[in-house]
Amino acid sequence: MALKATIHKASLQLSDMDRNVYGEHALTIARHPSETDERMMIRVLAYALNVPADPRNGALGLAKSLWDTDEPDLWQKDLTGQIVHWIDVGQPDERRILKASPRAERVTVISFSHSTPVWWKGLESRITRARNVAVWQIEAEQSQALAALAQRNMQLQVTVQDGTVWIGEGDRSVEVRPVRLNAQ
Repeated sequence: MALKATIHKASLQLSDMDRNVYGEHALTIARHPSETDERMMIRVLAYALNVPADPRNGALGLAKSLWDTDEPDLWQKDLTGQIVHWIDVGQPDERRILKASPRAERVTVISFSHSTPVWWKGLESRITRARNVAVWQIEAEQSQALAALAQRNMQLQVTVQDGTVWIGEGDRSVEVRPVRLNAQ
């Protein structure tokens, strides 16, 4: 018998001063049995950093990447079903990234492992030809601290200012500084 996903709920109170995006967002996260708290929380962080200011161009949603290899971790689709923003978490191979690039207006990859520099060095020269791809790194220590905030029901306060993200849950808080790996 296959293991079922564990449902997590997160209420995000977002204050993104860098993009002038504010609001409360309710997320229902189906956590695949093979997914760690760390990866799940990076998906939540990716949501907070990329939620559109104006939903008229489609909402950002969690996709089924661990169940369906043709889907990203998160995506924003416009009202016609076209992919506006494809977001992958982890270290996808170059074929996946280059396959996503023509399918979406924007592609974002967020890596959070100690091995990110090695992974990035191996594909950087081939990815730069895709102009709509942004690759970000979250330091492993920061992503592990973020994982410590994971609970089945979370009330998260997310503040973004000057490229720094503060994520708080109750009396605990984590500072995350995403680093862009490819040129803007």
